Amino acid sequence: MASLSRENLPAPAAWRRLRAIQSHLLPDGAGAGAGGGPDPDSRVQANAASGVLNERGYSVVLPEDLRTGKWNVYRSARSFFKLVSRFTDHPDIGTLHDNFGHAIETFRYCKYLGTRVCADGTVGEYKWMTYGEAGSAREAIGSGLCYHGLPQGVCVGLYFINRPEWLIVDHACSAYSYISVPLYDTLGPDAVKYVVNHAALQAIFCAPQTLNRLLSFLSEIPSVRLIVVVGGIDIHLPTLPPTSRVKLISYLKLLSQGRSNIQPCCPPKPENIATICYTSGTTGTPKGVVLTHGNLIANVAGYSETTTFFSSDIYLSYLPLAHIYERMNQILGAYYGVAVGFYQGDNMKLMDDLAALRPTIFCSVPRLYNRIYAGITNAVKSSGMLKERLFRVAFNSKKHAILTGRNPSPMWDRLVFNRIKEKLGGRVRFMVSGASPLSSDVADFLRVCFGCQVLEGYGMTETSCVISCMDEGDTLSGHVGSPNPACEIKLVDVPEMNYTSEDQPYPRGEICVRGPIVFQGYYNDEVQTREVIDDDSWLHTGDIGLWLPGGRLKIIDRKKNIFKLAQGEYIAPEKIENVYSKCKFISQCFVYGDSLNSCLVAVVAVDLEVLKEWAASQGIEYEALEQLCNDQRAREAVLAEMDDIGREAELQGFEYVKAVALVLEPFTEENGLLTPTFKVIQCLPVLLHQITTLHEPRESRGIAFRTYVAKHSRKLTSSLFYL
Repeated sequence: MASLSRENLPAPAAWRRLRAIQSHLLPDGAGAGAGGGPDPDSRVQANAASGVLNERGYSVVLPEDLRTGKWNVYRSARSFFKLVSRFTDHPDIGTLHDNFGHAIETFRYCKYLGTRVCADGTVGEYKWMTYGEAGSAREAIGSGLCYHGLPQGVCVGLYFINRPEWLIVDHACSAYSYISVPLYDTLGPDAVKYVVNHAALQAIFCAPQTLNRLLSFLSEIPSVRLIVVVGGIDIHLPTLPPTSRVKLISYLKLLSQGRSNIQPCCPPKPENIATICYTSGTTGTPKGVVLTHGNLIANVAGYSETTTFFSSDIYLSYLPLAHIYERMNQILGAYYGVAVGFYQGDNMKLMDDLAALRPTIFCSVPRLYNRIYAGITNAVKSSGMLKERLFRVAFNSKKHAILTGRNPSPMWDRLVFNRIKEKLGGRVRFMVSGASPLSSDVADFLRVCFGCQVLEGYGMTETSCVISCMDEGDTLSGHVGSPNPACEIKLVDVPEMNYTSEDQPYPRGEICVRGPIVFQGYYNDEVQTREVIDDDSWLHTGDIGLWLPGGRLKIIDRKKNIFKLAQGEYIAPEKIENVYSKCKFISQCFVYGDSLNSCLVAVVAVDLEVLKEWAASQGIEYEALEQLCNDQRAREAVLAEMDDIGREAELQGFEYVKAVALVLEPFTEENGLLTPTFKVIQCLPVLLHQITTLHEPRESRGIAFRTYVAKHSRKLTSSLFYL
């Protein structure tokens, strides 16, 4: 990177700002550029005033406004004078179309998309399509859409699971200036219909499994002109009425039509919309996150400053492509020429796919990593005393070596860990965890057992994915790293939760993000857009974070009354509480979950008369109502009734409560369990005593409970024993 000088600074004010920053961060005379300006290539050294950088210096703290003298904006130490918006090595790449064009030109004959599912549905070895072949298919699909009269700028839906055709369609949308709109089942059928109408989709690519759902409400989605069935054969497709305005064809037919009528690409501009990603993270209808080509390229370019892939790398795609996490992985993979192998479509067979593909890069979510951890530890415990002792010695020795920066003895891999590595194919060199927090114990365990980099990141759809990520070589677990070089982060005080940016020893507050990665707004929803983006262009995430030494971010809480489960699904507890309020046993209900666990629990203030009538009908005797509330049969009856209500309301699987504690005392202002606005306080320590009845897990569930420590009486904290 060239040094900054007076000649290339935009204005005297900017120069004074940089000089002030330089004097704060650098000793006099250190790191000066040729023109007397700061040299971004020099190693940043902190003086006593900055107080946030250690000798490693992952982040640099800057002033948001020099007039206030408050230094509260953090940027990556890799690029603190200017936020990244393009790839350093290829600044000409400004759109997804440019990015894939670069991949075709550079890696034309390298394998790109692989699948082991044959045309007849059987499973065999992976068969590959090269980057060049994928580029040709992209042109054919884009030309096919043009052939059917779709104008530039319209929205195209993708309603099927990960497979090579998903990426080809997405590349076609980028090349011909269409807007891709992913659809996925966890939104629910009503939400899918809402998205189709809200985005005015004109074409939808679907699978045979999702076709019937679309046809069930075809008359209610008037904007749709073309439905393309991926994996279907034209002769097996249903016949639509002659009066129908919709054309129904197979993917293979569209491919053939496009090849017979090739049209030149219509490249988009960086400011054009690339995709609208609908999220289910609120109590209302899904919100459409509008992301431009420039947003996505900036995010991936910034992430590439800290993480490097190679054309020899192999990546397993099983995380939903409808989510921004997997989309970002695919954009970055194409830039580096990575080969992408797809899973069969069945998560239960994922280990078979891993063994067949033998990937070098594995990106996943804590839920799967937790299962891997549990599977290995259970196998060790059942292997016998001698093998278990050998594992413990090997594990502790290798972990100590990693944490102290030494090379572990290869003996331990030969004796113990090579067999564990084979579970993921034996070649994984790089693991990434996202979507929800990963336990420090699990991260350290994976790092030792698989002998690879284990990095954790933090992001959201509204920031085109990555907000922060651990740097390669960072072996400290329990945080989400430093800012993406394409954004800056500040923490804003949340006085009602007692979090401030002046907290010692660690500043705390709501995480706010600004930079070229921040989305353009919610589609056709200015009101909700203004709720999250302020006048200074800061995106308010609703997450609470703190800064660790060295400028590494740690997520500690959630401001809004929504939370994310371990599998990455957002939960709106008030919506679920309203559904369960229809249950005859329930007087009041408090639903709780968090991002370290995959299911929900509830505290139920019971309707005493209904409960007593039920007990009498079952011939259950009790001396006191407290005894009845603690009876397992009562809990099961309440939970069964809640399940029935949930099915009637068409709750998604992850929205069902899996365990309940029954309490006699209602939630009131007088006992401190209800706010003046009649919201349940989440959750006072007094509830801890009431829910310890969930302490022992039932054998049939086989799921360990976690104990969470109460943090005063503010919202979004809990003392629950958790499934």
